[in-house]
Amino acid sequence: MATIDEEFEQPRRPDFVSSAVQTYAAQIAVAVLSLGNALIVSRALGPTGRGDVVFLTTIAYIVSSLATVGVQEANVNVAGLAPHRRRALATNSIILSALFGCLGIAAVVLLIALVPAAGGDATTLLLALTLGSLPALVLSTNLRFLIQGDYGFAVTNFVWVLPAVLNLSINGVFALAGALTVEVAVATWIGGQLLSTAILAWYVARRSVGFGLPSLSLARDTLGFGLKSHIGRVMLLGNYRLDAWILGAIAGASELGLYSVAVAFAEALFLLPTALAAVQRPDLVRASQAEAVRLTATIFRGSLLVTLLAAAALIVVAPLLVVPLFGEEFRGSVDDLRVLTLGAFGIVALKQVGNALTARGLPTQASVGIGVAFVATIVLDVLLIPSLGGLGAAIASSVAYTLGGLVIVLLFTRHVGGSVLDLVPRPSDVTELWSRVRSRR
Repeated sequence: MATIDEEFEQPRRPDFVSSAVQTYAAQIAVAVLSLGNALIVSRALGPTGRGDVVFLTTIAYIVSSLATVGVQEANVNVAGLAPHRRRALATNSIILSALFGCLGIAAVVLLIALVPAAGGDATTLLLALTLGSLPALVLSTNLRFLIQGDYGFAVTNFVWVLPAVLNLSINGVFALAGALTVEVAVATWIGGQLLSTAILAWYVARRSVGFGLPSLSLARDTLGFGLKSHIGRVMLLGNYRLDAWILGAIAGASELGLYSVAVAFAEALFLLPTALAAVQRPDLVRASQAEAVRLTATIFRGSLLVTLLAAAALIVVAPLLVVPLFGEEFRGSVDDLRVLTLGAFGIVALKQVGNALTARGLPTQASVGIGVAFVATIVLDVLLIPSLGGLGAAIASSVAYTLGGLVIVLLFTRHVGGSVLDLVPRPSDVTELWSRVRSRR
């Protein structure tokens, strides 16, 4: 029988580069598969049908993200600093996910009752199916972060890729049969998310710490920390997905369909900083202050350099990506894509530096920087979307990311340490990054 010390010992730390490469590869796989699925749905259903699918999945993504109330962020920090509380964290995650997921359903129903346009053109059945999945989507996020707090990147990468595989496969089969509809595409997306949640719950129960007795005091601590970080997450969603909701409600499904294709390509810029932030998070939680500053600066510089090069490439090849794949009717996506890539610096800063602030117990400071981006997004969306449609949403997004990124960098150097110059890429970063990658071959 395991002793208490053995049961709650810190997990073995895997090699950072290996974990980062695996997680980045998973992000790339999801991006490629998602692009293929977008191509299938767009070709089969056209801009309007594609917009209908994006509208419903956007609602699910936004509301489930809001309904986490920051529990997932607390799960990572508590799992790293207090491993003996992980079993209670797992059980609390189920209870809190069910509670806040149901509150999310009620909030959307009330919103649509007050503002019918918020429901778009979705049928009652599809809307009900989408909303019914919210508690499971919330739980998926909370368990995924808990597992990542213990360096469980293999399983979280797997469940990240799985829904994308299902979407591409099932939608592809239906499209070949001439039977793909908005209903099929939305149901497939939801089914993949539910399966991923089930796998994560099984992993926690059978391969990780398991589920213990719930703890009210731990729930209070979790929510206390989580709500501080959640303020920033809520506002960050304004940059990620709220523009799509606003665009769909104001400019219609066709304009949203064009914009969503541009976003599908532009999200390639999120892949590296997202992967590195996830892999780096457990280390930053456990590191000393000086080491946290060094780690953040080193990884940020390399990530920014690669992302800027990727952004420049996207600007050049945008017409060659969009029109041949999606058809002439999607040419309007080209300008949207080029403008979206201009927010590359802000994307990396908000992802990685904001993640570092939260890991160091400063979620409120991360929220301040993200808040700047959020306010800019809302203001610019309202000003630009009515006259410019998707292009206005793209301008708003890029400007907001850049402003938020500048602010969050300044906040990090002030409250954690280092200087702004530490975050500026340098030639030695290229050789160091290449040497580390080669050493893993």
